[in-house]
Amino acid sequence: MRLTHLSLTNFRNFTRLDLDVPQGSILLVGDNAQGKTSLLEAIYYLATLVSFHASSDRQLINFIEARQPLAVARIVADFSRGANRHNLEVRLIQENNGQNGGLNGNGAHVRKEVLLDGVKCKASMAVGQFNAVLFLPQMLGVIEGAPEERRRYLNLALAQVIAHYPAALSEYTKALTQRNALLKLLSERQGDPAQLDFWDEQIVSNGAQLIYARIHAVQELERLAARTHRELTRGAEVLRLNYQPSYDPFPVQPGQYTLPLDAPLDRTGLALDNIRGGFAESLKKLRQEEIARGVTTIGPHRDELRFLANGVDLGIYGSRGQVRTAMLSLKIAEVGWMHHKSGQWPVLLLDEVLAELDGNRRQDLLERLTQSEQVLLTTTDLDLFSPEFVERAAMWHVHEGRLDLKPGRSGSSG
Repeated sequence: MRLTHLSLTNFRNFTRLDLDVPQGSILLVGDNAQGKTSLLEAIYYLATLVSFHASSDRQLINFIEARQPLAVARIVADFSRGANRHNLEVRLIQENNGQNGGLNGNGAHVRKEVLLDGVKCKASMAVGQFNAVLFLPQMLGVIEGAPEERRRYLNLALAQVIAHYPAALSEYTKALTQRNALLKLLSERQGDPAQLDFWDEQIVSNGAQLIYARIHAVQELERLAARTHRELTRGAEVLRLNYQPSYDPFPVQPGQYTLPLDAPLDRTGLALDNIRGGFAESLKKLRQEEIARGVTTIGPHRDELRFLANGVDLGIYGSRGQVRTAMLSLKIAEVGWMHHKSGQWPVLLLDEVLAELDGNRRQDLLERLTQSEQVLLTTTDLDLFSPEFVERAAMWHVHEGRLDLKPGRSGSSG
């Protein structure tokens, strides 16, 4: 898979950008706050249709354009997927509803339109058509931050290559919202608990699919990430990913000892029907407790994922360098995993990837990056890269939302 052309209109600090994208490695060079990360964000948005960086789509619209009663941001891309060529366009349309509209967009509604090969489609149909893997320094929070950041990471990765995952996640989220509302109502006003049966069925059906997909994906990612991590650390560390489902289809039986955190537990032999049946039974047992609490207490929305190096939980005890290396290992593993699942190499997007790495790890990482079909890297300091890498790469200089391309490379910006 390769991105061949990209056009941005009123996206972040890019008022207008239109350029061809070459194969291989591309270095985006410039000072901070010039638009380098925004360019990566735009490309990643094509893959997931959500921003890892922004809390809402409104933040993606150029702030000057957003002052208008009608504001539109566009991302348009041509890409090749095997022998096939496609066009993907995303429009973010902000319309003033007449209530307190103005500079901050208060009272404005933002809707999203997606066109695949010129035909409008649902966002869930477009997710996964273009694949990308993104690394931002902020993503260290996947390891160090709250559990919801790790669940979000899993959702964004799995949705790109597992066809049914986006729909199952959307339906699960809707059912969870309705079930929690009903639980709260039953807690406050009482009523017939049988009203929960329908939402329990929705929770179980879609939730089991999420759990099953996460079980297999985490084990597959762990195998690839551990190999990369061992190479990047010169064999000094062994990386493990420990998936801890809120509803565990492979629970510890009464009288058994709980396994240590670093002890591997293989759940991949569990059938989807077994997960579904066990999940349904657990919800029944917890019904009265959940009515009393007014909230759903188990399910994929409360899953956890921990990262361990040599048995040490990196989220608690890991150094900054260890956490960064583990995250890079995960991202490189994600590239290989997506290729295995989809048959296509995703575009790799790396923001200040060499910062905080020592010389040996920089060299090892750069050698691995040259194996990717297409990779875009941002930097404020070219000295972090070897002269050989810089010579081979295309170079784009980014300044105030404009691109200046290295002579000999096609493209234009404005």
